[in-house]
Amino acid sequence: RYDASVQGLDLKTTYELTEALELVKKTATAKFVETVDVAIKLGVDPRHGDQMVRGTCNLPHGTGKVRKVAVFAKGEKATEAEAAGADTVGADDLIAKIQGGWRDFDVLLATPDMMAQIGKALGRTLGPRMPSPRAGTVSNDIAKVVRDIKTASRAEYRVEKAGIIHAPIGKVNFTTEQLTENFLVLLNALIKARPSAAKGRY
Repeated sequence: RYDASVQGLDLKTTYELTEALELVKKTATAKFVETVDVAIKLGVDPRHGDQMVRGTCNLPHGTGKVRKVAVFAKGEKATEAEAAGADTVGADDLIAKIQGGWRDFDVLLATPDMMAQIGKALGRTLGPRMPSPRAGTVSNDIAKVVRDIKTASRAEYRVEKAGIIHAPIGKVNFTTEQLTENFLVLLNALIKARPSAAKGRY
């Protein structure tokens, strides 16, 4: 499949954005609707905490991906999260459920008042899946965050150890214009997220 899809492509050529996206759409041959991912080299050293680039941005045309959302919240905030479309909402009961091995979620959110309790009970268990203000997964406006994720408008990015960001910008059945607009919004978010400690070309 790979050999067939790259026939007619010059692998040494750098393509302009629009042309590259059209080629991505043309060479998508899987039996499902493929996600279009971008890989962007940032020129940072994420081994240094002050050069970590991590966050989220809302893409104007969404990512096309539907994800299961679990929320740690109590009282009124729990009601808001449920009304916004969260798949699972809880507090002590949700902590116990996860301690028991339950993992049927793609994204884990929390209200700030729950964080001390979650950290104490699940910090080691959840690891990188732990809700975090930096990742935009801890918020008092929990309903908005749930809606952003459930409507698949939110793209998350986190620099990996090689200094590269991987993020989705839509599906191959999006128009080239929609993919372009999503890409430019992501790119602007990354430019704004530039760490002050970043050296050289970012």
